[in-house]
Amino acid sequence: MGTVEPQVATDAQTQLIDASQLVIDALKLNGIDTIYALPGIPITDLTRRAQAEGLRVLSFRHEQSAGYAASIAGFLTQRPGICLTVSAPGFLNGLNALAHATTNCFPMILISGSSEREVVDLQQGDYEELDQLAIARPLAKAAFRVLHAEDIGVGIARAIRAAVSGRPGGVYLDLPAKLFTQAIEAGAGRRSLIEVVDPAPRQIPAPDAVKRALELLKGARKPLIILGKGAAYAQADADIRALVEKTGIPYLPMSMAKGLLPDTHEQCASAARSFALPGADVVMLIGARLNWLLSHGKGKTWGGKGAKDWGGQKFIQVDISPQEADSNVRIEAPLVGDIGSCVQALLAGMGGGWPQPPAEWLAAVAEKKKGNVAKMAETLAKNPSPMNFHSALAVVRDIVKANPDAMFVNEGANALDFTRSIVDMFKPRKRIDVGTWGIMGIGMGYCVAAAVITKQPVIAIEGDSAFGFSGMEVETICRYNLPVCIVVMNNNGVYKGTDVNPRGGDVAPTVFVKDARYEKLMEAFGGVGVYATTPAELRKAMEDAIRSRRPTLVNAMIDETAGTESGRITSLNPTAKKK
Repeated sequence: MGTVEPQVATDAQTQLIDASQLVIDALKLNGIDTIYALPGIPITDLTRRAQAEGLRVLSFRHEQSAGYAASIAGFLTQRPGICLTVSAPGFLNGLNALAHATTNCFPMILISGSSEREVVDLQQGDYEELDQLAIARPLAKAAFRVLHAEDIGVGIARAIRAAVSGRPGGVYLDLPAKLFTQAIEAGAGRRSLIEVVDPAPRQIPAPDAVKRALELLKGARKPLIILGKGAAYAQADADIRALVEKTGIPYLPMSMAKGLLPDTHEQCASAARSFALPGADVVMLIGARLNWLLSHGKGKTWGGKGAKDWGGQKFIQVDISPQEADSNVRIEAPLVGDIGSCVQALLAGMGGGWPQPPAEWLAAVAEKKKGNVAKMAETLAKNPSPMNFHSALAVVRDIVKANPDAMFVNEGANALDFTRSIVDMFKPRKRIDVGTWGIMGIGMGYCVAAAVITKQPVIAIEGDSAFGFSGMEVETICRYNLPVCIVVMNNNGVYKGTDVNPRGGDVAPTVFVKDARYEKLMEAFGGVGVYATTPAELRKAMEDAIRSRRPTLVNAMIDETAGTESGRITSLNPTAKKK
């Protein structure tokens, strides 16, 4: 498709504005300044013109990475991240990220070019013909198609409002190729644009629901607070901290809620998780869901005797969606509203004072925590050769503590699980990881968005398998000269590199090329590559990367026997051998 000028004079009096310009103007009108994209037919000129109009257009090597970048941008900013893709295969590549955003409640808008409706509907075999709207709809919070230039303002306004209001999520916006050739009178076009007013209005909890929750919490003998990534997204950090500290209740942060209060806070019970969950009698969930990450509120994790039993805990659930309550177990006190408003209402209802939890409960949690922290410290102090996850992550732990403003990206199986439990976070929304789906491939897209949005150094801890999903995006990181330090935990395979094909011939499905030199990939694009075999080499490489702010990849060679199958979720693989 050739370039379409933003305004075309048809006579001395009339000026026209085309659809591409209306899309750009609608985004700018609503404060959107960055697009994550992969250009191609029919949206190439749209990316060029968006850049010329002052939008930052970050171009990726794969649409999935662009989509993941847009999704985490939404989480970090509370504004919808925009991913722009070509039709059919490009759309499908971005669809994974769209579904990921919806599942994780990240506001994101996937905008894709598409084939013409009349051809698609008759299945006449257009270039990249696909009924994209129908495919996207079940995987998105909402999906819209714009057929006429005068409807662009409405389409983008509806997409923005759907993405950020209520429980945030992914939205699909379909723009057929023919739309880009349309032009309308300039004045009418600009009047058709909508600046969205209050796109995510506060949802105030009912007073009786607040009272019910406080009464249940006040009567608890062994209370526990669980903070989810919804609490981090809310950006109600001061009020959440005030609530935790005023109640004196031990709390557990889910992985992306780490840092809402420092992980070193005296009330943090992460190191006593397996004791606190089954031991609690009243649990307050703040922006956390009782999904698989919390064993659905049932089973031995919660003191139940079987997979379908729970330990009799009573739950208070603070969530913006009333449908979330009772999704797995009975919720005694649902508190429906946005997190900020709910926490403020709880604080107001507490008045000037609040009874502290029984000393026996606090002492029991503290004792269990102390013992586990001591065991972990003993493990981290070891210096095996070759390195293992613990000795490598002991270095990462120190680096993050010394650089608390750095963004921290994490994905993998063992690389994810070990890092969650070893590396402390000190500030909110600094840790971003695989989220609810436990999905692989988020790493490099997250790195780009985190660096662009925060302008802080980014540290990414990647399993060697996880890195393979998006590793080519190191070129993107180098192209934009982003301050990203990637550490690949290289144990030569999925989980570990020691599996053997019992029949000979091909290597086992979980085994990679031995001693793969991942750092050479970064060097190929002008970044810094480091091959590290000891904690000292790893430490120096990471410190140099953060100081220089140059794109860096550290290939951290660890014991190939380190790791366990599926990390901590081996039970989800029903045929896995216990190792």
